[in-house]
Amino acid sequence: MGRRLVRRGTTIVAGALAAGLLARAPVEPPLQAVRGVALWSLRTLDVADEEAISGECGSSAGGGLVLPSGAPAALSCEAARTIVSQARTNLAAPVSGVDAAKFADGTADWLDPHGMWSVAPDAPVSPLLHREAERLLGDLEAAPGSGPCAVPLAVGDALAAWTKTLRRVFDESLEEALRPDRPAHRAPAEVWRVAASTPFEDGPITRSGKELARELGREVGLLRAAYGEGLDPFVGAARDRLLPDLSPEAWSRVVIAAAVRAYVPQLDAHGAWAPLEEEISIYDLGLETNPPVRLWSEMTRTALGVRIDHGALAPLADGDLVLAVRGVPLAGMSVEQAEQISIVADEAQSAPTPVTVLRAHAPAPIELSVRPPAARTAGPPPEAPELPVDLVRFADGRAAVVAIPDVPDDLGDRVGAAIARARAATDVRGIVLDMRANGGGSTDGAIAALGHFLPGAALFPMRRRDGGIEVERAPEIPPEERWNGPLAVLVDGDSASAAEMIAGAIGSYRRGVVIGDRTYGKGCAQEYLDDEAHAGVLRLTTLLFCLPDGAPVQKVGIAPQLALSLPPATEREARLTRALEPWRGPDVRDAALMRDVPWSAHGGRVGPCRDETVCRALRALGAAPAASR
Repeated sequence: MGRRLVRRGTTIVAGALAAGLLARAPVEPPLQAVRGVALWSLRTLDVADEEAISGECGSSAGGGLVLPSGAPAALSCEAARTIVSQARTNLAAPVSGVDAAKFADGTADWLDPHGMWSVAPDAPVSPLLHREAERLLGDLEAAPGSGPCAVPLAVGDALAAWTKTLRRVFDESLEEALRPDRPAHRAPAEVWRVAASTPFEDGPITRSGKELARELGREVGLLRAAYGEGLDPFVGAARDRLLPDLSPEAWSRVVIAAAVRAYVPQLDAHGAWAPLEEEISIYDLGLETNPPVRLWSEMTRTALGVRIDHGALAPLADGDLVLAVRGVPLAGMSVEQAEQISIVADEAQSAPTPVTVLRAHAPAPIELSVRPPAARTAGPPPEAPELPVDLVRFADGRAAVVAIPDVPDDLGDRVGAAIARARAATDVRGIVLDMRANGGGSTDGAIAALGHFLPGAALFPMRRRDGGIEVERAPEIPPEERWNGPLAVLVDGDSASAAEMIAGAIGSYRRGVVIGDRTYGKGCAQEYLDDEAHAGVLRLTTLLFCLPDGAPVQKVGIAPQLALSLPPATEREARLTRALEPWRGPDVRDAALMRDVPWSAHGGRVGPCRDETVCRALRALGAAPAASR
């Protein structure tokens, strides 16, 4: 999925942003958590006031998330250089120069959350960014204290003039829709259709900026005429955010923030920077053991807010048009800010979250009070969903096939529960961990899961930029919770990252058989760091890892001990232009833990299986003693 499609996609599924950005090469959650996600710093800004973007992006109080203001992200030249220097210094290995054309594309994309400011066909800003891309790179990569950034000022001047033109078009269309001689009443169904529809394009921008500004003015005016003065705060917010009235200097700081967001992924294939008001856009909250509660899970942006498509938290309902959360209008917010504002504040102790909505057949905005579910405000956290365990005939017993779709923080507990369910069957002859299409996730989750098969084992050497090597070790799981019998891991070309850690460690210790196809080849890990400008969060590739025997994973992947012909993967780490080079590390295996546990012969008695590939794997496992890695 392309950056622009994810960035400007009007329909967003919670937790999908980071995954879309990295395509099929998911990032790891932090090895050490740096930022919390439970508390809000309530900071409401007037987006029409240049003070809202005159300095840095929002600040956080108490280590929690910032409540988005709706103002465009902004950075000073000095702050940008500080962040760029930090990124280059902390990256796991040095990299060469940045592609200027791709950097210009990314800057134009991040600069324009609506499809009017820089990427619209008639906008003059993108061509200017491409002409000045090399100089803009020089501005960012200069040492802190090197003087002003010249290019952003020139782009800011162009933006100020262009948005002034668009604002005039918007205002003319708005005034036309509000003219006294216009029909006083529209059919309620027509009004609601306009309110709940999106004027924004999903994918490449084909409509002119002027055309979109005209359409937005018409829609906002029609809704104001239909709902009356109760919509005035949201109409004003839409105008101020969609077409900010900023000076060239203020626009230049918005350009700088967009340039930093474009720069970091060009430096690091798995990297990103986000301002504090949009920081959840670089996290995969779905992999957390206890993810935060959201007001909704899927949404579509509209002219005056966001429409809830799925997962509304009662008393909100799917189909509601959310106008404001905690008194902050959503009109004109970026996708990333709207996603961040959907997280419920301080779930255990906070006051209810006030939300203003429009609802079909309601004549005016409705004020609602949303509380977190009772299960989240009292008592223990809910149990994690169980991993599917399928018992398949194998010889005179059965094989337990455990499907593991990703690697969350609590995978160790989930694997332990799956082993207990398998063991309860009494006739289980072996366990197969099905990790096909598992894009990875948490390093901690992978290590915890391995404790059930390799308790106490030295696992993955991890190397930092300075040459320092850390060695992770599996936990000592109680004997009754371990699995000592035959084991296999089924992988394919989409098995990546933390999934490769699990498969690779089991194969490296000869503890089980890796079967399937060569894996994706992501042998690096990311950490989340507060940036040194105190303006946002960096996700950076800070570590390269290898298998316990020292074999590289990065750009190489894991070759199965038993190969199956599987559908080829369309993506590989080795194909990413900014992927780091392979690293072969030391052999840290504990000799006492290296042992073969062979699968018994099945004599042709296998299946039936829900998935024929599983039966193929079981037939291969029990056909003859598997070769050790």
